[in-house]
Amino acid sequence: MLETWAKAIVYALTVYASLGLVFAVPFVWSGVQRLDSEAQGSGVGFRLLILPGVAAFWPMFLYRWRRRIAEPPIETNPHRLSSKP
Repeated sequence: MLETWAKAIVYALTVYASLGLVFAVPFVWSGVQRLDSEAQGSGVGFRLLILPGVAAFWPMFLYRWRRRIAEPPIETNPHRLSSKP
């Protein structure tokens, strides 16, 4: 029974990582330029550097890419709120 659960978890992680890699390649090639203004004109080294992170957090990037959210949201934590004049 425990072996079945372990196999299911490994299978689920494999599917998640595979989907992430399938998403990350086209996103890094063209989508990152649309979401982050600082990434426009970046080279191949930068794209290879962000590929693993995009593959790991692909649901968040897919959500932002589909909704065309251009910049990350502004933080509203207590420290940032207290520093406003």
